[in-house]
Amino acid sequence: MSSTLASSPIMSIPSVAKSSPVLVGPSIAPAAAELEHINLSSFDKALAFFPVTSFHVFDHAIHMPAETVRRALSRALVHYYPVAGRVVVNGSDGELRIACTGEGVGFVAASANCSLEDVKLFDPPFGALLMKDLAVSVGAEGFRPSDPLLLVQVTEFACGGFVVGVTRNHVIADGTGFAQFLQAVGELARGLPRPSVFPVACGDDSLPELPPLVAAMEKALVTLEPRDFAYLDITVPSRCINRIKAGFAGAGAGGPCTVFEAVMAVLWQCRTRAVMSDPGAPATLVFAANVREHAGAKYGYYGNCITSAVAVPTSGEVANGDINDVVSLIKRAKEPIPYQFKRKTNAVVVGDEGGREWGGGGLSMEQVDVMFGYNAFDVTSWRNLGADAVDFGGGRPARVMCRMDRMPVPHCVACLPCKKDGANVLSRCVREEHVDAFLGELAKFD
Repeated sequence: MSSTLASSPIMSIPSVAKSSPVLVGPSIAPAAAELEHINLSSFDKALAFFPVTSFHVFDHAIHMPAETVRRALSRALVHYYPVAGRVVVNGSDGELRIACTGEGVGFVAASANCSLEDVKLFDPPFGALLMKDLAVSVGAEGFRPSDPLLLVQVTEFACGGFVVGVTRNHVIADGTGFAQFLQAVGELARGLPRPSVFPVACGDDSLPELPPLVAAMEKALVTLEPRDFAYLDITVPSRCINRIKAGFAGAGAGGPCTVFEAVMAVLWQCRTRAVMSDPGAPATLVFAANVREHAGAKYGYYGNCITSAVAVPTSGEVANGDINDVVSLIKRAKEPIPYQFKRKTNAVVVGDEGGREWGGGGLSMEQVDVMFGYNAFDVTSWRNLGADAVDFGGGRPARVMCRMDRMPVPHCVACLPCKKDGANVLSRCVREEHVDAFLGELAKFD
């Protein structure tokens, strides 16, 4: 199990020179019918103004990468016109909407004084230090209504490689939808006349309401202050993943074990062993799930359509159980997801052994502590989102990364696209005093 720390000593820090930011609008003026307000689903509104930053690292050169991406971005905004707009608050009902103003998205061209090899494709120690310079930053409060919904920076490196750093207002898209948008930009950069997938915004109230518990969780999450955890860059080896998948299948424990379930089980068990001393304390796991199929989203829909699965076993169950048992806990947490959109109720069953039901009117302070305190563990998977299929003309990315400093809950982003033998994980899930114990537990799975 390989892992690296961002706090390793360094001799020098690469630098990035940036141009002044500009606004990039659609290359063709829209029809009058498109100059309207787009309604937002409950999935969108729950995550409005929360910033998400991703870094797409390309190690093969293309001609004038910044200008190529800028032009393709302008053409893509013709098809994804709401992305060029702004969030507004309707005066009559106070509801959030997107005004299709066509004002454009923020864009910065930049250059770095080093090669991608010099920074080892952003392995630590340079990863966390340099990434802050590879994207257009937003304030500590996140996006404001007057801000562009998307901020793009293209940084050219001395080797010819480049990094596309993108910060999006979560209101416009989840990971799957945003990967679809970036793929469209790539297709237009490669000379295609139009995106291969016709984009569909919400706007027609076709999606069901977000389950009350999930809505309450997300409302609480976006209001909490970010906390400082150790930054770790981890690779869970393929041999470990395959061993867990084969063991689960051989035990006849119920269906196949996915790559993400295996990786999540390892991270959850190792973290629980490292940080918890009371076996009776809750060891909450929260992870996101794409529910386009269950919510009836149309093909090409690029807005938000994710829910949360929750498990609340005791720390003893997670730390001391067989890894197959931990995988089973994860699978049980996923079972209620299809039914969240088929029944009308004010409560959602949390996937724990006690079968608790939590109301949808908001979370109590005790519940917030269980869901977002240090005992909790939040995991997001970037596997199969489509981020690895983005191609601006020089091939797919060598690595996709994300900014990890805005989460208030111990958090991992797992299965990021990366040319490594295994699942790459970026983590801020333990305090500095628990790093060695966490890495020691991970090493036992190698």
